[in-house]
Amino acid sequence: MMPKNFPAIAAIRTGIGILACALAIFLEWQRPEFVTRVDEGLRDTFIQFTANPQSEDRLVVIDIDEATLKDIGPWPWPRHRVADLVEILLGTYGARALALDIVFPEPGDVDGDARLAALGIHAPLNLAQIFDYTPRTPAIRQGTIAGALTPQANSGALNAYGYIANHAGLAGARCIGNIGYLPDADGVLRHTPARTRYAGQDYPHLANALLACAENGARGNAPTTQHVPVLPINANGLWRIPYTRSLAAYTVIPAAEVLRARAPHVLIAGRYVLVGSSSLGVGDRVSTPLAPLSAGIMVHAASLSGLLDLAEGKAQAPWSGRPWLLAWYLLSIALAVICIARLPAWWGVLLLVGMVIGWLCLAFAGIARQAEWSVTAPLWAYFFLLLVAIPHEWWQTQHRSRRLLTTFSHYVAKPVLDEILRLGLTHSLIPTLREVTVLIADMEDYTRTTSSLSLEKAAALTKDFLACLTRPVLDWHGTLDKYSGDGLVAFWGAPLPCPDQADRAVSAALDILAEVGALNASRQRHGVAPIRVRIGIESGNALVGDLGTPFRSTYTAVGDCINFASRLEAAARDLPTQLVIGAAAHRKLVQHETVSLGEITLRGTKTTIEVFTVRPD
Repeated sequence: MMPKNFPAIAAIRTGIGILACALAIFLEWQRPEFVTRVDEGLRDTFIQFTANPQSEDRLVVIDIDEATLKDIGPWPWPRHRVADLVEILLGTYGARALALDIVFPEPGDVDGDARLAALGIHAPLNLAQIFDYTPRTPAIRQGTIAGALTPQANSGALNAYGYIANHAGLAGARCIGNIGYLPDADGVLRHTPARTRYAGQDYPHLANALLACAENGARGNAPTTQHVPVLPINANGLWRIPYTRSLAAYTVIPAAEVLRARAPHVLIAGRYVLVGSSSLGVGDRVSTPLAPLSAGIMVHAASLSGLLDLAEGKAQAPWSGRPWLLAWYLLSIALAVICIARLPAWWGVLLLVGMVIGWLCLAFAGIARQAEWSVTAPLWAYFFLLLVAIPHEWWQTQHRSRRLLTTFSHYVAKPVLDEILRLGLTHSLIPTLREVTVLIADMEDYTRTTSSLSLEKAAALTKDFLACLTRPVLDWHGTLDKYSGDGLVAFWGAPLPCPDQADRAVSAALDILAEVGALNASRQRHGVAPIRVRIGIESGNALVGDLGTPFRSTYTAVGDCINFASRLEAAARDLPTQLVIGAAAHRKLVQHETVSLGEITLRGTKTTIEVFTVRPD
């Protein structure tokens, strides 16, 4: 029976579910800053745990580190020394293509600049320039920008407001890439502009420019991005750098080892080379998901690895995953609301914890595919359910519990009461006619058995015997009507309906026989005579409810079937079995096989009925 206010309760539950869904969808589509920061923090943790330590053998980093500066000389180097480094890498070591993470806005020595300019025209050398994405007054404009691409409609290029480029003598280089970056609001560098637009022209990212340079540099052609994968960008024109490899996966060689010709040839030949600096006085330091402080050149290494993975089909382009995300929102929140309404509060909490774990597994699997969904949007919705739905259902449960406990606490067994509370049923105590199956069990010759015992031993025997009777009844969800000294009366079919009531009663009876058998085995080991239990079972209509007077009442059943079950229990004294089943109960049995004991006349009546017992195994 549903509570009278069920429509209102259902409406509240539906409203809670809709609000939870709306919250998740709002956070996914709007991405407030606090949500984004938590999202990115979880992504960073996932990246740190899953970064691949396997060696990246397609590229190498040449580091102008502190040891190199101590060996070769302090920065800035003469321009001819930089040219020496480039010529050795491309000529002696046979690098496939080379990119400098260094900008030369001012001219250097004439010979060195001339050599670098020639290398920029004829060799696969990629120079760098920096675009500034912050509006400033006055704007930063230094050097001569070069390397423009043909502007493309809807390219998603990020607008720049200034630049630091190489001096005019190097502006003729065929390959030039942007090394400017735009950290997230928390200062961590997770994204980089794929294309930059300045003064109506588009300029490529360093990794794109380097691949294009390698594609055409050996032939001396102007670089083109025709065969270079298009970097997937978000709505802000930024590409999420795929930090899929740990920093230890990259081969880093001090520049001094190259200039001194001590670097292993195999580590450089045929590879892409990135030249930069980890020296505090020369190179830039950035925070990345892999490390709180890292050399900027390692960001370009991660970008190049990601772009190579895309080019070789080892990585998939990022996807929003939003159709799956929306389906997860709707299904998981609907399931949570439905289950929380039917589960105890702690089970509801565990359900939400399970959904959090399930979502995180799904979310991180999506992150591995570069999914751009919000990791925490569903988590905020689950937290909302934890704060609102579970307290609401707990309050409803407490309200029902108080009402039902007051009504039934003195009348029915705890398992039945628990089931009533779980189902949320409200039962009236007004006596009603119900079909029930009654079990009556008693100890044979109780008086003779206990007459020779002390009071303590008689009480212990009675307690142990009643426990043997009670446990099976409770295990099979029977209602304990009363104890009758050395026996009990129980029934099935009220207050909860029980379609298989006769089978449950017989199953309880068989368990009673087993428990009494175990008790007898213990008694025999102590040299005490066994006891015998008699059980009678019968089905029929009975008046069930609150029966009594204003002074005292009890939840009980009254009817002929109770009397018949009592007479069947007594008849077991003269039958070769301890369990006697009446004809009405026998007709309701489905699960148990029986044998007929013949017809008997019930004691104190002229009624003759056929009785049965369970077939022995």
